[in-house]
Amino acid sequence: MKKLTIAFALVASATTLSAQGPAAVSAPDTAVRSELPGSIAASEFVSRRQKLAAKLPNGVFLALGAGEPRVDYLSFFQIPVFRYLTGVLEPDAALIMHVQDGQDAGSTLFVQRRDPAREVWSGKRMGPEGAAARYATPARPRDQLDAVLDSMISAGHALQVVGDLGVDPGKTTEHDQYLARVRARHEGLSVTTATGKVAELRAYKSEAELALIKRATELTVEAHTEVAKVVVPNGYEYQVQAMAEYVFRRGGAERPSFATIVGTGENSTVLHYNTNDALLKPGDMVVVDIGASVEGYAADMTRSYPVNGTFSPAQREIYQIVRDAQAAAEREAVNGAPARRMNEAASASMARGLAKLGLMDSVGATYDCSDDGKRQCSQLSLFYLHGLGHGIGLEVHDPDRYYYEQKLGPGSVFTIEPGVYVRANLADLLPATERNAPLISRLRSLLQTYANIGVRIEDDYLVTESGLQWLTRSPREIPEIEAAMAARKGRSTM
Repeated sequence: MKKLTIAFALVASATTLSAQGPAAVSAPDTAVRSELPGSIAASEFVSRRQKLAAKLPNGVFLALGAGEPRVDYLSFFQIPVFRYLTGVLEPDAALIMHVQDGQDAGSTLFVQRRDPAREVWSGKRMGPEGAAARYATPARPRDQLDAVLDSMISAGHALQVVGDLGVDPGKTTEHDQYLARVRARHEGLSVTTATGKVAELRAYKSEAELALIKRATELTVEAHTEVAKVVVPNGYEYQVQAMAEYVFRRGGAERPSFATIVGTGENSTVLHYNTNDALLKPGDMVVVDIGASVEGYAADMTRSYPVNGTFSPAQREIYQIVRDAQAAAEREAVNGAPARRMNEAASASMARGLAKLGLMDSVGATYDCSDDGKRQCSQLSLFYLHGLGHGIGLEVHDPDRYYYEQKLGPGSVFTIEPGVYVRANLADLLPATERNAPLISRLRSLLQTYANIGVRIEDDYLVTESGLQWLTRSPREIPEIEAAMAARKGRSTM
């Protein structure tokens, strides 16, 4: 594997939990989100809108923010696309931009009015004056949005919009309903979405964005350092989850960047398992897929641990197949290289490893995946069920520049996350065709050794002019994982 550039030093380790609770609570970190060096300046939001205007036709652009949670006391989270364009983190906000000849001819924020009687329940609001000062953009009360929008549409402007739109064809969102009311007031109005244009802008991260992603990866590495110490026989998945999320919050993260995944035994073979309430049984593997969100920017990192602290021979074989695949992908992650080479290298590596164990007939082998035998699928897909990786940013699955250019370039920030999942019922899932019979017979025998072993290894990377930065640098080789877990010796439960 080519030498990877170390992006930054690891953060000091966090407090561990014992069966009786925290053994010691360290002093809280002094840094808070608003003081982080990568915080987004108001001028950057203005610049983002100017870049968007250059991609839009003449007319009105409307961005709708998330509404107030319907149930009191639920946490409010802003829609990523609205946060990207405005930075506003209050509910029921909106933005109107007048686009003329590729220019932002005037943007206006709409936010809730100040209301001290209401703020005693929900917290202080900026009000239009505060929003204008904070975001360097004219602002008006939210209840004036309809009047301003109607006036601009009546002047003959077409409408482009972003928000929580068209997520599920079977139901409409509040934003869908809002646009339906706008259409009803303006017969023949042309309404199109600008989501794709904003996504393309988001694929190219600024230095401020990269700084926040790096901070999120630091906290996520720190969390895994502590997780390795609390994966113990007869503990519970939720205790591992609690440790990870404690480290996130202690370090100033807003929240996890996605639902924490802690899957042991059979659950390790479920890709997005997040019930997290099962017992950690001796002899099982546990997949821990976690990420911190810092000012909205995500990390995403997975390690797979043997509950015993030492890999069994079968676990070791599967784990090494996955690690070799990740290393193969890393070797192809070169500035200017086609992004597809990472996936091709990882898939070929996994296929060779699985064929060596007998779990596949050969590299490139297929099986009948329809009952009539007319459709063929890769045998690798029986064990490797997801993509190799994805961009990261304001969403844990964020666009990256290679989505649009098909090659890696400076500022590309993404994951590499191969995985092998040996489901106990795998042999029963294959169509009982004549061609499949030998494979089914062999799998039934091999599943006695490999069933319920799930392994995923995921890291975050940044491409620079000078090389590839491994942002989530931490133990991942078999001896390193076992050494990291040795710190928990003497504990049988948490």
